[in-house]
Amino acid sequence: METNYLLPNKFKKLGWVLFGLGLLGGVYIYATGLTDEFLKVKVLSIYDNQIFGKRSFFKIVENGIFDELVSVFIIVGGFLVGFTKEKIEDEFIYKLRKDSLVWALIVNYSILLVAILFVYDMTFLHILFFNMFTTLVFFVIRFSVLKYKYLSHEE
Repeated sequence: METNYLLPNKFKKLGWVLFGLGLLGGVYIYATGLTDEFLKVKVLSIYDNQIFGKRSFFKIVENGIFDELVSVFIIVGGFLVGFTKEKIEDEFIYKLRKDSLVWALIVNYSILLVAILFVYDMTFLHILFFNMFTTLVFFVIRFSVLKYKYLSHEE
């Protein structure tokens, strides 16, 4: 099965490390309510809109970057895990990957639809924040579970 969009298998281990660190960091941020005071550095801001200040474009600001690093780790790690070739990449693995991605989209948007209808205020904003990552997380989990089941029944 020729799949041009998949990366070489050697990236999978790096993906799992980044994905795992990102998820652990995300849980830590959520559990502790970590503020922007952690890992404060000067960064380029494309657009800065202070609450009672003026708007500015392309400005150097001081910002805590731990939450950005966690987000990047989850996204890059999830993509590396989900979109690297398996050691044996055949039609069945291709089907598992495709079905897992479709399943993740359906589950993710079903949850979002329920949240739109029944969750409000800041809780809804938290759900929107998590929603940035859940499609990728659901996909990686579903694909890994189905692949594990398939490989364990094959042996």
